[in-house]
Amino acid sequence: MICVDATGLRIEQSDRVLLDDLDVTIRRGDRVALVGVNGSGKTSLLRVLAGHDAPAAGEVRFGRDARIAVLDQDPVLPPGTVGEYLGDHWEVMSIASRLGVGDLLDRRTDQLSGGQAKRVALAAVLAGNSGGADAEAHDLVILDEPTNHLDLEAIDWIESRLTSMTAALLLVTHDRLLLDRLTTTVGPGRVIELDGRSAYEHGAATGTSAYAAFLDGRAERLDREASEEATRKILARRELAWLRRGAPARSSKPKARLRSAAEIVSGGPAGPDVRDEALALGAGTTRLGNQVVELEGVGQVLGDRRVLRDVDLLVEPGARLAVVGPNGSGKTTLLDVVSGRRDPAEGERRVGSTVVGGHADQNVADLDGDLTVLKLVAGPYREPDHEDRALLRRFWFEGATQHSPIRMLSGGERRRLQLVTVLAAKPNLLVLDEPTNDLDLDTLRSLEDFLDEWPGALVVASHDRAFLDRVADHVLAIEPDGTVRRVPGGVSGWLGERSSASSASASAPPPRAGGDRAERRRDAKGRSRSDGPSASTIGRRLRETERAMVKAHTKVDSLTDQVASLAESGDHTELAERGAELTAAQADLDRLETEWLDLAERSESL
Repeated sequence: MICVDATGLRIEQSDRVLLDDLDVTIRRGDRVALVGVNGSGKTSLLRVLAGHDAPAAGEVRFGRDARIAVLDQDPVLPPGTVGEYLGDHWEVMSIASRLGVGDLLDRRTDQLSGGQAKRVALAAVLAGNSGGADAEAHDLVILDEPTNHLDLEAIDWIESRLTSMTAALLLVTHDRLLLDRLTTTVGPGRVIELDGRSAYEHGAATGTSAYAAFLDGRAERLDREASEEATRKILARRELAWLRRGAPARSSKPKARLRSAAEIVSGGPAGPDVRDEALALGAGTTRLGNQVVELEGVGQVLGDRRVLRDVDLLVEPGARLAVVGPNGSGKTTLLDVVSGRRDPAEGERRVGSTVVGGHADQNVADLDGDLTVLKLVAGPYREPDHEDRALLRRFWFEGATQHSPIRMLSGGERRRLQLVTVLAAKPNLLVLDEPTNDLDLDTLRSLEDFLDEWPGALVVASHDRAFLDRVADHVLAIEPDGTVRRVPGGVSGWLGERSSASSASASAPPPRAGGDRAERRRDAKGRSRSDGPSASTIGRRLRETERAMVKAHTKVDSLTDQVASLAESGDHTELAERGAELTAAQADLDRLETEWLDLAERSESL
């Protein structure tokens, strides 16, 4: 059954053409994802295909009696209470509880926050709207960023829910694991990439990943395009290699990135690439001393509710810490205490004298709409320089966009700009609270790549599972009683614990690393019982060794090519010299690989 068939679509915004001459057909059972940078027209296309907006040109036809459910990016709910909107069917009540809005049934819809309204609207769509009918009754479900404002547990649940549906699915999301699963396991999957007024379709048969096909196809297309697209090509290739390693390898730390990204792309040794800019941008960052931030016995109360209790946490130089917990568990409060935005009600916060903090919160700061992008990043006391321009280019503010007034930016672009302004201050401690909200896939990959090479300490909370797997070495969970503990197995391990928590709670409390405060302190700080290096120190040394291995691989490959060329030319004198250099370079690489394996084993044991 054809749900919607569109031909020759032209979509415009103000005086700008977003898409031109686009054809799209969606049948029941299809899985179609739209991807593209912020401002490329994803939401506009969704609204046209839902019948909410008319295209500037072209035709949209809907299947006879096709039933379509739509979740807008910023839904507007009708007047009344949440309970009146959702109805009282048992299934919608169950879904509302899963999405964390089951206790809002008596609240009026005009009193909801934006995140609460989004979750209520999502519950209605998944349960078949207010009638409470099964979601299978829909022929087509259209979702615009369905995972925004959801915690990790809810995202894990909604992934399973959407996978089991037989209705066609059309969605925009920045959650790459969700994209991969939804375009792999059910129905013929497609990814439609919007780029520069054009659309490129990447398809895959049932059981294979259309998202992986998109990454592969895009890299091949960018191979044929202009050299300024090399950054996106490299990042797409990196993610494709990461994706194909399988779920266990993706979630394990450290990342076994043993070959350079440029080699993955071209099949040859690496030349200068975007990582050179990243290292240059990190060069001005103040070096951290031995102490970054330490919390001891910290507690915090919001209103009449205790959100943090007896928290002991050590953030070491080079640490990569992810904070997880259900919505409302205190993640933002903990990040505020770490960054110094909020003083602890109990306990002590100690900070090193060399720490330069940078904090990006969930709310996009009020920005002067008359300032240009470049001037905002440079700040009021100096003129923009090449580093400002390089950092903006890295996050897709290129050319004329750098000189655009901020009032002309979309919501996603403002979020991206907020992140750039934090990085431009060259902090050596980054505290990021849901930094992936509203970011497109290209920007997410750029941020991950930047953090891979960035030398400072990182503490981050995010609902993006792939992002946490890529940037964090250790996961800290906020428990229901407000304490904090380190979680073995990373994000996947924590989700596994939570899924079995109901049965485990009947016989024992949640697993703890020891029974007293000293044990909790040891666990949250990531220290082992021995006098050896801490887990954070091991993680930092692993990253340093990985970077050294990339350079060593490049040197070995370059010398190998030279030796092969000299062997053909017959220059035996230079051949002997290069051969000796190759032997030494290979020995250095072997030493680094041995060191990496030892560090990896020690990291696993910790």
